[in-house]
Amino acid sequence: MFRALVFFTILGFVIWGTLILTDLPGLVSLEWRGYRIDTTVAFLLGAIVLTSFTSALVYRFWLFLRRAPGNMAGAWKAKRRQRGYQALTRGMVAVAAGDAMEADRQVKRADVLLDEPPLTMLVSAQSAQMKGDEAAASKFFTAMVKRPETEFLGLRGLLNQAIKRGDKVEALSLVRRAHRLQPDSTWVASNMFDLQIRTGQWLDARVTCDDLARSSLIGKDDAKRRKAVLSYQLSLLAQDTGDGEVALGHLRDANKLAPGFIPAVADLAGRWGDGGKAKKAAKLIEEAWSAAPHQDLLGPYWRALNASDALERVRATEKLVEKQSRHLESLIALARASLEVRLWGEARQYLEQALAAAPLPQARICRMMAELEEIENADSGLAREWLMRASQAAADPAWVCDHCGNTVATWSVVCGKCEEFDRFDWRIPESILALPEGAGLQESQGLEDDGHETVQLPPRGIEAG
Repeated sequence: MFRALVFFTILGFVIWGTLILTDLPGLVSLEWRGYRIDTTVAFLLGAIVLTSFTSALVYRFWLFLRRAPGNMAGAWKAKRRQRGYQALTRGMVAVAAGDAMEADRQVKRADVLLDEPPLTMLVSAQSAQMKGDEAAASKFFTAMVKRPETEFLGLRGLLNQAIKRGDKVEALSLVRRAHRLQPDSTWVASNMFDLQIRTGQWLDARVTCDDLARSSLIGKDDAKRRKAVLSYQLSLLAQDTGDGEVALGHLRDANKLAPGFIPAVADLAGRWGDGGKAKKAAKLIEEAWSAAPHQDLLGPYWRALNASDALERVRATEKLVEKQSRHLESLIALARASLEVRLWGEARQYLEQALAAAPLPQARICRMMAELEEIENADSGLAREWLMRASQAAADPAWVCDHCGNTVATWSVVCGKCEEFDRFDWRIPESILALPEGAGLQESQGLEDDGHETVQLPPRGIEAG
């Protein structure tokens, strides 16, 4: 609408000017080198307009002729580039679809059409990997590293290859180069931390952990937990080298960063107790037990209170579990101490409470009941019944890797099976254990053949703790 209004406005001015020139034609005289030209103003203006228009047409035609070769070459290059990008796109789609042959064909076509190696080397490397040609893929990745615009992608490809073949030293060298290029990359920082852990570079890993926290790539709580675990690992190394003071310093750091980290609490309390700080050690364990009872705290607590005989251990245990007296671990600890001092009634009471408190009967409780029946009543039949029940009951708690399910008796900073960092949790191992159909009857018949009373127990399952 606006354009039409402008057009008609201009047209109106042109018509108005034409009418003025018609009504007032005027005369123009031109003398040049003895010649004289007389004409009207309207004719002169028309001649000027016509001459200008013709000159413009000639100039435009001259520009067209001059630019035609370049325009034709540009159009040909643009068409060629478009076909190259189409081939590159099809190659990437083929890589995503897992079609190595089609990806290789399209990448070669794109390489010819585009003549820009940085655009095709990555897809070429991926195509080579799909065909199982790691040597060719490594060649492409190495070429990418030499170009600034593709250096990071090349390093990432070489890093993945190094990790795949288990070359941790080479992988760590590559990830450090990648970190210098992209220090804020979560992927790079995480891989560098993992490789430092797997190569045993604990101090470097702690520095990387600080960098991750400063860059907000991990949360503050996660950073504290990682540093606590690393400090504990450093304390173990210091203990192995006989540097007790350094080990103690690392243990204090670990306990400060993660007060509920049981391995560090037990180790620190043990060192304090052996070093003449028994009250401090006992207080540390009492606080830890009140927060989360754990059987590994029992031994250091007995040593801290110098509970050398069985009766003293009973009293020490009663003091330790005061704030968590109904907790399953507290009941088991009291039962164990009572068995040692031969307080059969108290031991039976605690074990029965433990059986009631446990979601499922645990093997350790059943074994203690078997021990109680064997020692107190000399009832081997009932003791054997409890042992059979222990074989069907939930397994004892242990350190279980929440990544691969590996179960160990002693906590470790790295899982020996999957090499994951700080993945051990104290819980009942995941398993399913139940007697096959008829097994309960066979066991009972076995007892009867021995001359004891037959007791048939139903199969019991173990659920994940």
